[in-house]
Amino acid sequence: MKKSTPTIAAERQYVIEKEKFVPVSHYFGEDTFSHKVMKEKLPKDTFKKLMEAINEDKTLDEETANIVAHAIKEWAIEKGATHFAHWFQPMTGITAEKHDAFADPCGPGSVIERFSGKQLVQGEPDASSFPSGGIRATFEARGYTAWDMSSPAFIKRNGISTTLCIPTAFISYTGQVLDKKTPLLRSIRALNKSAVNMLKLLGAKNVKKVYSNLGPEQEYFLIDMDYFYKRPDLVLGGRTVVGAPPAKGQELEDQYFGSIKERISSYMHDVEEELFKLGIPAKTRHNEVAPSQYEIAPVYEEANIAADHNQLVMDTLKYVARKHRLAALLHEKPFAKINGSGKHVNWSLSDDNGNNLLNPGKTPQDSIQFLVFLIATVRAVYKHADILRAAVASYGNDHRLGANEAPPAIISVFLGEQLTQILDNIQKGTVTRATNAEIIDLGISSLSQVSKDNTDRNRTSPFAFTGNKFEFRAVGSSQNIASPALVINTIVAESIDELAEKIKSQAGKNINQAVFDVLKSEIKYIKPILFNGDNYTREWEAEAQKRGLPNEKTTPAALKALITDKALRLFDKYEVLSNAELKSRYLIHVERYIKDLEIEVKALNNICLSQVIPAGVDYQKKLAAAIAGAQDVLGSQAVFSSQKELLKKILDMINSIYLTNKEIQAKVEAAAAIHDEPKKAEMLGSKVKPLMDELREYVDALENLVDNETWPLPKFWEMLFIC
Repeated sequence: MKKSTPTIAAERQYVIEKEKFVPVSHYFGEDTFSHKVMKEKLPKDTFKKLMEAINEDKTLDEETANIVAHAIKEWAIEKGATHFAHWFQPMTGITAEKHDAFADPCGPGSVIERFSGKQLVQGEPDASSFPSGGIRATFEARGYTAWDMSSPAFIKRNGISTTLCIPTAFISYTGQVLDKKTPLLRSIRALNKSAVNMLKLLGAKNVKKVYSNLGPEQEYFLIDMDYFYKRPDLVLGGRTVVGAPPAKGQELEDQYFGSIKERISSYMHDVEEELFKLGIPAKTRHNEVAPSQYEIAPVYEEANIAADHNQLVMDTLKYVARKHRLAALLHEKPFAKINGSGKHVNWSLSDDNGNNLLNPGKTPQDSIQFLVFLIATVRAVYKHADILRAAVASYGNDHRLGANEAPPAIISVFLGEQLTQILDNIQKGTVTRATNAEIIDLGISSLSQVSKDNTDRNRTSPFAFTGNKFEFRAVGSSQNIASPALVINTIVAESIDELAEKIKSQAGKNINQAVFDVLKSEIKYIKPILFNGDNYTREWEAEAQKRGLPNEKTTPAALKALITDKALRLFDKYEVLSNAELKSRYLIHVERYIKDLEIEVKALNNICLSQVIPAGVDYQKKLAAAIAGAQDVLGSQAVFSSQKELLKKILDMINSIYLTNKEIQAKVEAAAAIHDEPKKAEMLGSKVKPLMDELREYVDALENLVDNETWPLPKFWEMLFIC
């Protein structure tokens, strides 16, 4: 029977039914094979073995793996999955996956769904086309993915396709890491070991594990998709290489936390619905400072899961945007002279009893523990500020860092007035013995009052303490947070170990006295990195230089910190990255810098030659014809000076655009002959990038002279204010 066409009333009723509210708690995590689902789907003994393997970092035996694989397969098929994929994070900065069908032939004309423990635990994608930084030859194709049991499998939907995704590490045939997840997992293990040992030294009991936790605040832009596809620079590089700023930008400060537009609010709703299904605890959404800029932030999670989830957040932002005919821009600086986007990564430590180790306790003993981990972190940042800076170095982030909209390239630490004063008192030696009474006299007991609301926040600080966590504000919006997280974890692990050795060396003293004596010395040592003022001022830049703080403004310069003897020893000692693996990462980042810049150069060249110059010439013809026509009618006595001046400006701009672009192409061609990649990156950054900025000024000036109908590219005011 033919289905009748629904009436308008019936359609309206359908919409009402569809829009009925369903509490998030009813579907949160429904597309994730979470611990709760594991407990429901697995036999008790299998669940116990799996949890032991996860918590104690053990290998899963084959029999247990087969049982788990069967349960995951059955669950995924119930969700509509037809394929499975090992979901991994190669050094491209994005995620990768190869889909395999559950269906296996079992006879002529028939199949059966199969998924074994071996398929769950290990995969073998072709690794030849992923960046390796020289760690393997191009012809060596084999690579392995290995199941990360600590991050739950999840369902990924794309149109009518449904796939089971299994988070995995990615390693070469020889066992060297090719991804961002593996070194993060190693750094988590190293930090756990160091922190647990320190807690035992300080007298803590019943602590078996320490976790690093992350909470990334993700910024992004949204523009209408029609505008996006008319901008080849945005499509190819994620950033507008030309474009004049609008008459109104963010001067009135009316965007930040302003009312969210209906179209954007609907988009945000759909994004969060997808994230909630994946068990991602999205918490906050709001307008950011720049027009058409927004932010989404989650609740804290264990570092590895938080890193996986942030990759899914970025993927979801882009995927859902397409459904709303929008384009989500995650580049650090998609629009010149408009605030760029960062990703403030909040970092903290907690033990397996739920205690935040960066939260001042209620007792003096708790406060001593807090001070040890606080100073260990600050000390790590001071000692390895150069490596931390390198962890956020990228071509895109160079447009943002130091631009008075984000932290500068100088790494410093903000602690706030109260905490700084407490550290000053300890350094001055207000007490000589560390009894509880003297600790209270010193004011350490008041540390329990230090909270996230106790001091003002410093938005200019790259590494700010905000009560019970540190906020690393220099991370770029498109970056994988695994990279900065693994650096923080590793340098803090080293700092904790070094403090522990110094405390142990204080023979004959009670533990509190030994800790105080060590902290007193360490506070004096870390003083140069502490700064509570405005990080944007030239005065601070001069002061930072006096303090000996590194200030590498470009990626090619900053990345060199990764291959110093200090860095190579550090990451090798803690078994996070071998020397070969770290050097390969250095080369991969250098190569990526070169490729990103060259893509922009090509896009800029194409836009200038095929769109900008033709538009300028077209308008030049119209203007010249108008002047000539008016002269024919009005005669030579009429005044045409202003029109001729405008015509000359257009001619001059076209000429400047052509010649500057020609000079850029010549320098890029010269750079191609440089076979030393680091030298090539430095040459492109120092010689080509300034010319690109100069060329942009000419193009933007021409944009303001040519009429809107003739100009071929969507303008900033259209993209940022029409949505």
